[in-house]
Amino acid sequence: MTELAFRLDGRVALVTGASRGIGAAIALELALAGADLVLVGRSAEPLARVADEIRQSGRAALPVVADIADAAQVRRSVDDAVARFERVDVLVNNAGLGSRGPYDTVSADEWSAVLDVNLSAAFNYVQAVTPGMRLRRWGRIINIASISGQTGGVSGSVAYSSSKAGLIGFTKTLARDLGPFGVTANAIAPGQIETDMSRVLTADEREFITNSIPLGRLGEPEDIAYAVRFLASEEAGYITGATLDVNGGILRR
Repeated sequence: MTELAFRLDGRVALVTGASRGIGAAIALELALAGADLVLVGRSAEPLARVADEIRQSGRAALPVVADIADAAQVRRSVDDAVARFERVDVLVNNAGLGSRGPYDTVSADEWSAVLDVNLSAAFNYVQAVTPGMRLRRWGRIINIASISGQTGGVSGSVAYSSSKAGLIGFTKTLARDLGPFGVTANAIAPGQIETDMSRVLTADEREFITNSIPLGRLGEPEDIAYAVRFLASEEAGYITGATLDVNGGILRR
C-alpha cells in the first residue's frame, strides 16, 4: 500500500474559466499538486495574475485568452498547450455561463449562448485532447457540473440547469467510450459556492439556501478544487462515470 498523496508531478492540466473563482482555485491547487497549467479564459489580465501565482509556487503556467464558445478558439488553445508542454494529461471543463429567469423569458440567443459555453465547449475540448490521452493510455477529464443539473436548480434558469444536466450525461458516456484507453471521465456537482454567481443572490435567497445546507454555509472555491485534485490523481484511477456531490449535504433527490 502506498501513502495517498494525490500528486500530479509531471502532469499537464488545462483548466477553462481559470481567471477567477472556482477555476483559479482549481488551477492553483493542481499546481500545488505538482502539475504545470494551461489557463484558459477570456481576459488577459486576471489570467496573468493567476499564472504569476502558479509560477511563484514553482510550476509552469501558460495563460491562453480564448472565447471557448468558438470551436476554432478551443482548438487553438489546445494547440498552444501542446506546443508549450507537448501534451494535456488533465482537462478540467470549468468555465460556465449563468442564466436566471423563468423558462418563458429565455430567448433563443440566451439559450444558445449558455449551452455553447457550458456544454458544447466541453465537447469540443474533449475531442481536441483525447487523441493524445488515448495514445498515451492515461488521462483525466473532469467536468464541473452543478446541483442544478440534478435538481432543476434552486436559482438557476432552464438554460443553465439543462446545460449542466447535459454535462453529467456527457460525462457518463465518455466514461464508457474512454475507459478502454485508460482515460477516466468524472463530473463534480457543486452546490452554492461563494463566487460571482452567488453575489446576485438577494439576502432572502442567501438566507434560505444557507438554512437548507446541513453544514450551514455556502461552499468555497477551494472545496471544489480539492475534489478536482483527487479525481485528477493516480489514486482515483478506478473512478469513472461518477458525479461527485460537493454541496454541504443540500442535495435532495
